Amino acid sequence: MNTLSTPQPGHEGSEVPSLIAASLRGRRRRPSGEPPPLPRHIDHSIRWYLLLAGVTAALWAAMSVPAVLGVITRGDLAVLRAVAPVRTAWLTHLTLAVNTALTSPWTVRLVMLGTIAVLVAFRRFQHLAAYLVIVLAEALLLSAVTPEIGRMRPSGLPILGPWQGYSQPSRPVAALTLALVGVLYTLVPAGRRRNQGKWLAALIVAALCTARLYLAVDHPTDQLTALIVAWPLAVVAFWLAVPNDVFPISYRGGRKAHLDIGGRRGAAIVTALDHQLGLAVTGAEPFGLEASAGSTPLRIQVRGPGGARTVLFGKLYALSHLRSDRWYKRVRAVVYGRLEDEKPFSTVRRLVEYEDHLLRLMRDAGLPTPRPYGFVEMTPEREYLIVMEFFEGSQEIRDAPVDDRVIDDALRVVRRMWDTGLAHRDIKPSNILVRDGRVLLIDVAFAAVRPTPWRQAVDLANMMLTLALASTPDHVYERALHIFAADDVAEAFAACRSITVPSQLRSLIRADGRDLIGCFRRLAPGRRPVPVQLWDFRRVAISAGLLAMIAAAVALGGIYLEVAGLL
Repeated sequence: MNTLSTPQPGHEGSEVPSLIAASLRGRRRRPSGEPPPLPRHIDHSIRWYLLLAGVTAALWAAMSVPAVLGVITRGDLAVLRAVAPVRTAWLTHLTLAVNTALTSPWTVRLVMLGTIAVLVAFRRFQHLAAYLVIVLAEALLLSAVTPEIGRMRPSGLPILGPWQGYSQPSRPVAALTLALVGVLYTLVPAGRRRNQGKWLAALIVAALCTARLYLAVDHPTDQLTALIVAWPLAVVAFWLAVPNDVFPISYRGGRKAHLDIGGRRGAAIVTALDHQLGLAVTGAEPFGLEASAGSTPLRIQVRGPGGARTVLFGKLYALSHLRSDRWYKRVRAVVYGRLEDEKPFSTVRRLVEYEDHLLRLMRDAGLPTPRPYGFVEMTPEREYLIVMEFFEGSQEIRDAPVDDRVIDDALRVVRRMWDTGLAHRDIKPSNILVRDGRVLLIDVAFAAVRPTPWRQAVDLANMMLTLALASTPDHVYERALHIFAADDVAEAFAACRSITVPSQLRSLIRADGRDLIGCFRRLAPGRRPVPVQLWDFRRVAISAGLLAMIAAAVALGGIYLEVAGLL
């Protein structure tokens, strides 16, 4: 049976057999044409929605032909004439009330503004962006099509309700339907609750359509095209922009970056690790979710030689993490100025490749980082899982006893990174583990090769602040002088600002109550602060681009309100 082996740092050319056994089937190459472990799922309803979109396009094309439009109009009027005999005084009052309530500009405004408010409150910015873009795109679509068709209101029988503008498609029906679909696909979790919401939304829209047909305000085909534009097309747009398997809606708490690893994804993880890395997986579960915002961390159990259990650590990356990384770095570039190596990745594959490369580079440099086992492809260009060593028996540094041995070992890790031209860039307690008195460094996804001296200095400052939380600044400074020059420490805290300290470390310092940064600055030689808030062309361009996007959103919002008749 084949086994994986990895050279140990400091023993060049030697190989130590791994505890991981290959699966019974072993690695295999996926033949051309065979789907990946987690193919992108296209629900049957999406196919039907796309078919309905084609029906709408065909209907609009047919209406541009006068003869065909005449046939369609005669059919519409036949339906309306069949409804007219059931008109009574009380039913007319009821349908007028329904039409007035559901087509009121304030009804749609309250639903849409409420949706936006909830999305902002729960920080679902991906759904918010998709919602705004889809609403504005549908409004522009309605605006572009209606003048070409120019269909007037039903003729030949009394119109009992208020109306304005063209009748094709029915704007009030489209506006209300789109508002309800937006609620369903941005606020309601997928599954039973969303299905129940669909029935409720369908009843509300059916009530409006029935009332407007009774009042002879719309033709039946006016409502049909409005419903298709505002429901199936909107659902397809939400499926493309924020697919539920990548951007799930949940109110259970926890970080939104974490993906569900059950069902199809859980089975795909087992298959991918088996076929691509030859690992016999017996179980996988989320692990350390509270300390991870940029991936879904997993503890993976595999079968070793003789049936022994071995544990590996995995990080699941998806398109949602890539998009979050892009926006995170753009905002930092605008708010914080010149922070090196803040350029976003182009694809999920590049993001995972980079972390795998840094893991191998740091191990080759002799740093105490996890041993890499490679990464697997779940969905091409959309979802990948990177696998590495799991440090069993280790503790986060704030939960472990911190003595001189631990302090010296942690500082030597920074010294080693300086000497080999590396920077971790995310030094904080959750990324520093202790096992048997030795320091271990994890989560190298943000690491940089050949960083600026400023970035390396920030690593030293954050490491000393982390150690000071479990000790005193005076003692940590004294131990640091055995490894670094006093000027090195002075530079580290001259470069240190609140924005250069990771959020977890910053909150722990705040809870500690001591002015740790001030203490270290008083202990070290005096040095002028290293500037961070520097403007360059890239920062100006990104800032101008974001302002332009906001201005365009406001302008398009006005266009939508005008087109939908909400102004």
